[in-house]
Amino acid sequence: MTNYAGFWIRVAAYLIDYVVLLIAQFIIYSVLGVSVFGATSLDPEAAETFTTGVGMIAYGVVILGSIAYFVVMESSSKQGTLGKMAVGIIVTDTNGNRITWLRALGRYFAKILSGIILLIGYIMVAFTDRKQGLHDMICGTLVIKGRPGEGAVDPTVFD
Repeated sequence: MTNYAGFWIRVAAYLIDYVVLLIAQFIIYSVLGVSVFGATSLDPEAAETFTTGVGMIAYGVVILGSIAYFVVMESSSKQGTLGKMAVGIIVTDTNGNRITWLRALGRYFAKILSGIILLIGYIMVAFTDRKQGLHDMICGTLVIKGRPGEGAVDPTVFD
């Protein structure tokens, strides 16, 4: 029987990833001399720094880095981000195989849809049989408990 990863374990994995990305963001902004809080600062000088060339470059690096983090890690032989690895879950296709980088990229952008509809796409994980969010359904992916390469999807589920 396949052991699908439920809502709360996936939330825990995301929180770990959030901290990892926050630290990376802080380092990138610090190295480039941009205020971490510049985009939301009430200080006009700090906010103005964010609209300079360096500020825009830093913001672009952070955005592209975040996308690359999820896409590269989930399509790698590890089959998951650092957060997913920490809680013991992996991302697979519906047959239990490693996903391609293109599918991982689609999954990343499908998560935006899951979020903008009042997070309903994420909440679906708690209520669907295979614990899939909207982004998983769109991209044909599963998140399961297990280690990379185990092919932990029960083939009888598809008969």
